[in-house]
Amino acid sequence: MNAAEKLGLSSLQKITAAFGMLAYGVSTDLLDEYVPIGESTVILSMKKFVKTIISVFGNEYLRSPNSDDIAKLLVIGESRGFPGMLGSIDCMDWKWKNCPTAWKAQFSGNIHEPTLILEAVASHDLWIWHAFFGLPGSHNDTNVLDRSFVFTKLAQGRSPPVHYYVNGRHYSMGYYLADGIYPSWAIFVKTIPMPKTNKARHFKTLQESCRKDVERAFDVLQARFVIVHGPARYFKRSTLHDIMLACIILHNMIVEYERHLHVQLDTADIYEQVEDDPPTPILEHLRTREFQDFISQYIRIQDREKHTQLQADLVEHLWNINSNA
Repeated sequence: MNAAEKLGLSSLQKITAAFGMLAYGVSTDLLDEYVPIGESTVILSMKKFVKTIISVFGNEYLRSPNSDDIAKLLVIGESRGFPGMLGSIDCMDWKWKNCPTAWKAQFSGNIHEPTLILEAVASHDLWIWHAFFGLPGSHNDTNVLDRSFVFTKLAQGRSPPVHYYVNGRHYSMGYYLADGIYPSWAIFVKTIPMPKTNKARHFKTLQESCRKDVERAFDVLQARFVIVHGPARYFKRSTLHDIMLACIILHNMIVEYERHLHVQLDTADIYEQVEDDPPTPILEHLRTREFQDFISQYIRIQDREKHTQLQADLVEHLWNINSNA
C-alpha cells in the first residue's frame, strides 16, 4: 500500500513478470499485456529476483561435487566406458546487444559481435557443476581456463579423493572430456584428431559422443531460458552475470526435480545435499609447506605425459569392452 493508501503490485505479479522475461526472453512491453505492470518495475523486479535466487540457492545448486556426488559421477562414467570421468567442459557465447561502443572491439571474438563467455562443466544428466561467466568474447577456451576457478579446490588439496583403474593402471585424479583446443593436461581427455587404427577410431567416436553432454546442457539451458539464447539487452555486466547464474540455478533445480523421470542407473538418484567439511585453519608455520603442495599439485594437473598415458589406456579399455560385447 502506497502513501495514498492504494494497493500496489503484488509479489506474484512481479515474480510472474520476472519469470516471463527469463523464460521467454520477451520485452517489458509484451509482459504488460499479460501482467499490468510498468517497465521500470519489471526490470527492477527481475534484477532483485535473480539476486535473491543466487543468494538463497547458490550454495546448494552451484556447489562443486562433494564426495557423494563424485562417487555417483564415477559410477556413471564407469558404466559409459570412461572410469574416472567427472563430466565434460566447454564454453558458450552470449551475445551482448547493448555492449558499450568503446568495449565492442574487446568483447568481439570469432563471431564478430560483442559476446560474454560462459565456461561450464556438465554431467550426463545435464547438471551444471561449474559455471564461470563474464569474460569478453575475444578470449578463447584456453584463455578462459587460465582465469577460471574450476581447478581451485583440486590445486589446494580440498577436493574429495578420486581413485580408479584403467587398463590395469591406477589413477588418483579425475578428468573431464574436452575438445581439441584445451591443453594436453592430465585433467583432460581429448579426442584423437586423425585416428589411424580401429581402436583410435572407436575411442574418438565414444569420446565425442560423451563430450556432447555439456553441449546438450547449453542447448537445454537456452531452450528453458530464452533470455540467455537471444542477445542481452542490459548495459551492466554485473546484471548479465546475475541473470546467467540464476538461470543455471533454476536449470539445476529442474534437473533435480525431473531426474526420477529418466533414471537409468540405481546410483543416479537425487544427489545428496551434503556440504564439504569446512576448511581447517592454516597455521603460519605451515604456509610454506602449503604453497609447495599447491605448486606440486598444479604440476600434476598439467602433466602431459600422464595425459598421453591416460588416453592410451582409455583407448585399450574401450576397445576391450567393445571386443567383449
